[in-house]
Amino acid sequence: MRMAVTGKQGQVACSLMEVGPQLGVEIVTVGRPEMDLAAPASVVAALIAHRPDVVVSAAAHTAVDKAESEPDQAFAVNALGAEAVARAAAALGVPVIHLSTDYVFAGDKQAPYIETDPTNPISIYGRSKLKGEQLVASATADHVILRTAWVYSPFGANFLKTMLRLADSRDEVSVVTDQHGSPTSALDLAVAVIAIAKRVVADPDRTMRGLFHLSAGGEANWADFAEEIFRSLVERGGKTVAVKRITTADFPTAARRPANSRLDTGKFRDRFDIVIPDWRASTAVVVDRLIERQGHNS
Repeated sequence: MRMAVTGKQGQVACSLMEVGPQLGVEIVTVGRPEMDLAAPASVVAALIAHRPDVVVSAAAHTAVDKAESEPDQAFAVNALGAEAVARAAAALGVPVIHLSTDYVFAGDKQAPYIETDPTNPISIYGRSKLKGEQLVASATADHVILRTAWVYSPFGANFLKTMLRLADSRDEVSVVTDQHGSPTSALDLAVAVIAIAKRVVADPDRTMRGLFHLSAGGEANWADFAEEIFRSLVERGGKTVAVKRITTADFPTAARRPANSRLDTGKFRDRFDIVIPDWRASTAVVVDRLIERQGHNS
């Protein structure tokens, strides 16, 4: 099976490049200069040229705070670009797997969100991703839209890598404690995406199309996540770093974040019989990788 993945440097794209060959899937990443999500014509041409069996729409404008000052760019990539990817998949007659986000919700629900809960994004990034979901669904019925949350990996920029970098120079790090979610490894996501792709390529069953929530097992706040990262660091011979628990109000950002990013993954488990590991186990795996690569245990 050949899988075309939009984006070349993103966490999920890099993770798919790593795990794809191990799982018998040829991964082709498509990005600049061949393809620019902000230029829809280039998207269609680039994807059709690769003749994939399935398309994974992974590339996005993910600079959440920056999106507040450049909404046109965020919508061009996350909405119109996603639509162009879905239209290319439709032209090829293949399924598209589109990655979305917990940020489509306001975060004011007390329980984990299910797929049918009302959306009410509180940031430009969240609004642009929600519009992308809608356009993808309109462009092709042969779609799987996956909302995930708090993605980290050995690749790109993410919270886990930031914590390890700060550990090199600090003995204490301030981290917010009133935002809740499920830290999700992009490596685990990649394995799940490949399993999904194999199923939907082989089976036209409509119950395996549509919108699903997919995130790691367990839940945490950002301070919990940081403490687990630092605990894993100490176990591997690294220094001890304290976490100072603060509130969102103590750490203002340009874009508002949902206080509750927890996603109920029951529908996904029922349809695909796939479970992503608990976030703590996968955190340890990624910390191991980064210590080996960057020497954070010194």
